Amino acid sequence: MINNIYCIGRNYSEHAKELGNNVEAEPIIFSKPNASLVTNDVITLPDFSNEVHYETELVIKIIKEGFKITKIDAETYYDEVAVGLDLTARDLQTKLRKKELPWFLSKGFKDSCYVSSFIPKKNFGKHIRFSMNQNGIIRQEGNTQDMVFDIPSIISYLSQYIILSPNDLIYTGTPKGVGQLHRGDQITLFLEDQKMAQLQVK
Repeated sequence: MINNIYCIGRNYSEHAKELGNNVEAEPIIFSKPNASLVTNDVITLPDFSNEVHYETELVIKIIKEGFKITKIDAETYYDEVAVGLDLTARDLQTKLRKKELPWFLSKGFKDSCYVSSFIPKKNFGKHIRFSMNQNGIIRQEGNTQDMVFDIPSIISYLSQYIILSPNDLIYTGTPKGVGQLHRGDQITLFLEDQKMAQLQVK
């Protein structure tokens, strides 16, 4: 059972540029509620937004409790990876940011979070590729070697403030290519060349 869901913002410099944002000196952390998880292979778009964007990300799952974890020890705190979607109601997020208000609602709505099954990280090399197709067209391709903050740095940084627990998920950031979802879309997610999920958007 999934515990907490933590997400890293602006962890690929090209993605930050496409949204007109700066790359920060420290990781940007936000969270999503468990209630935001897609429970099947159908994403139902909310009626309060006309601009829901997909953000494809590599996801790790914490396997043991840790606090103030060092970067050297961080690799021992996860042993599997998945590919996920962090959906954003971009129009609502923009509205809230202009008012300098928290944008939790634009990230935490129902069906705004998806994660595939997990695969042992030992099955991959030092760096991991992931991608997303929208209606058969590649929209996003990412590689962990392009992260601003690598996975050990993310785990260590987050654990300086929060006790990490087994089954916590960490979404490690999205590469460039974010775009809008539409009803009727078919989304396919990959780790390397392995198909991990096929989702319908309604």
